[in-house]
Amino acid sequence: MKINSVIFRIYKIIYQDLEKTLVRIKDIATKAGVSVGTVDRVLHNRGRVSPEAKTKVKAALKELNYRPNFIARALGASKKYCIAVLVPDPNNDPYWTEPYNGITQAEHDFNSHGIIIDKYTFNQFDPVSFTQQAKLLLKKAYDGILLAPLFYQQYLLFAQDCVDRKIPLILFNTNIDNFSVLSYIGQDSYQSGRLAAHLLYYPLRAFSGKVIIMHLAEDPESAAQLMKKEKGFKDYFENDTDKPGFITLSVNTPVQKTLIAQLDSTFNVYHDISAIFVTTSKAYEIAAYLEAVGLSHILLIGFDMVEENVNYLEKGVIDFIINQNAYQQGYAGVARFVDHLILKKEVQPKMYLPLDVITKENFHYYLH
Repeated sequence: MKINSVIFRIYKIIYQDLEKTLVRIKDIATKAGVSVGTVDRVLHNRGRVSPEAKTKVKAALKELNYRPNFIARALGASKKYCIAVLVPDPNNDPYWTEPYNGITQAEHDFNSHGIIIDKYTFNQFDPVSFTQQAKLLLKKAYDGILLAPLFYQQYLLFAQDCVDRKIPLILFNTNIDNFSVLSYIGQDSYQSGRLAAHLLYYPLRAFSGKVIIMHLAEDPESAAQLMKKEKGFKDYFENDTDKPGFITLSVNTPVQKTLIAQLDSTFNVYHDISAIFVTTSKAYEIAAYLEAVGLSHILLIGFDMVEENVNYLEKGVIDFIINQNAYQQGYAGVARFVDHLILKKEVQPKMYLPLDVITKENFHYYLH
């Protein structure tokens, strides 16, 4: 069962249980010995009600411990809320298929409650594409915007426009702190780096060698979360006298020739490389290289359950995948707007999702 189905069923169960336990107007009228209309007028402070009837109704309210069903009232409201989603085109990178699917499922689940979603996709390798779609989006009036802010400078300009228009923003996948947003949904980058280090710790202690920390990013300016992963990874070994040496490489994807050239050069200089930590979803790029040059024995760890990563995990070229729950990121982004716009609930500024460790022994259980 997909996590979104579980979440939505929990929502429904909560609402159904509240319907069963909350006191109905009819119950209050019976208890007070007045008409339903009289109770309605007292509750909403409208129309004429005799002091005696009002006293009876208030006594019944107190005795029955009445509290209004704000959730049911909100979900039954006829008002529509329109949300814009600005997300990388899944056709350009398989990683974005999962959050896109999560958003689509949430749109289906919450449509009956007044949520309408317009999707805008951009080329994650082209900042101009992001700007064009952002400008197109702002031509319409939206109650909220959910986006993955991959391009740092372009996002800052867009976010300022949203602040000026008082449009709430929810970010997912990448967190940028320059503007006050409604919420961020995704991983704790620092802790994910420490988790990667922990997974490699015991194998690395068995032999000496260096570790390559590989950043494969579309926009180096937006790579703050990758730096947090690197810091978490290195900090894990801070007090270890036998800690490995670190080599950091950054490649602006999708320049395949540049990636191969950097790896060739690194392996020609260093002959004691024991492991590679890829801080993005593109560990499969490194796996393909290691397999081609006969270095599949090197420990390799990366992020996300994209199909190419799973294939190399199953073959044993990738040793660990840290799953950042991309599907949940998309789904939860929409669900948070439901909380904020419809249920009028306070939304926490950060929602860190679990970091699942995937191996070739358990990856089957994480496939939809």
